[in-house]
Amino acid sequence: MKSNKKTRKLVFAAMFAALACAATMIIRIPSPMGGYVNLGDCIVLLSGWILGPVYGSVASGIGVMAADIFAGFIAYAPASLIIKAAMAFSCCVVFRKLNTMTGRRVLSLIVSGLVGEVIMILGYFAYASIILGNGLAAAAAIPADMIQGGVGLVCGIAVYEMLMRNSKVKAIVESIWSEEE
Repeated sequence: MKSNKKTRKLVFAAMFAALACAATMIIRIPSPMGGYVNLGDCIVLLSGWILGPVYGSVASGIGVMAADIFAGFIAYAPASLIIKAAMAFSCCVVFRKLNTMTGRRVLSLIVSGLVGEVIMILGYFAYASIILGNGLAAAAAIPADMIQGGVGLVCGIAVYEMLMRNSKVKAIVESIWSEEE
């Protein structure tokens, strides 16, 4: 029985990785520093909230990294792997802890999503400024990253709330949460 649960989580992780890749590639608005604003953050947040810290992180990192590779932004692929995994991990941990403490799901989604988006903004700034050698000029991408983060957060919360209104989806999410990573 445990094998079936693990297989199900792997299937969901693969699905979320594919969704993260597709959502990142569907709408691409170029930013001044060579990256682009996209809808991938919505799926990254959902991955963390639904799949948990391990599977959500892996799905998010691999999915967005694949999108960067397929879209020709190979220089950002290593950053996306790490940053998006960190986003999903942190938003999951903060969401579960805060939701358990307060019982206020929407507040927990907002706060945890903001934590994840700050990680994204700071992570890409650090990568572009230090690793890519853009220095403080990398700050030019911060407004676009903030817009991406805001859109991802609003969309992520809306989709999560819609999903949780469906009793079958809610049961699946709760079964995933009940399994230890």
